[in-house]
Amino acid sequence: QVQLVESGGGLVQAGDLLRLSCVASGIPFNMYAMGWFRQAPGKEREFVATISAGGGVKNYADSVKGRFTISRDNDKITSYLQMYNLKPEDTAVYYCAARSRVHGSQMPNDYAYWGQGTQVTVSS
Repeated sequence: QVQLVESGGGLVQAGDLLRLSCVASGIPFNMYAMGWFRQAPGKEREFVATISAGGGVKNYADSVKGRFTISRDNDKITSYLQMYNLKPEDTAVYYCAARSRVHGSQMPNDYAYWGQGTQVTVSS
């Protein structure tokens, strides 16, 4: 059974930082690209960041570039999203996702497995 479990969300103030974690089980983690997406109330799920299976290729949405960093530790079967200088517009439920390819994608439909999400709320 495949499971992706996110953690690390919370309520913070603008300018603060948070680190989200996503622990995967049931898949050969080092063969899967990982992605982070988010969904705000009333909006569609949107791409945030992706990292290749080996960790060497990373891509970010323009809205988070320079503020968020995606990483992974294949030994710990965990993906991370380090978020700096958070803004109120970053408020959303954040999801990690796994894709059975070397490289990630910005399209949610390209990911086979999803976590349950973790809430991030940034107050102004």
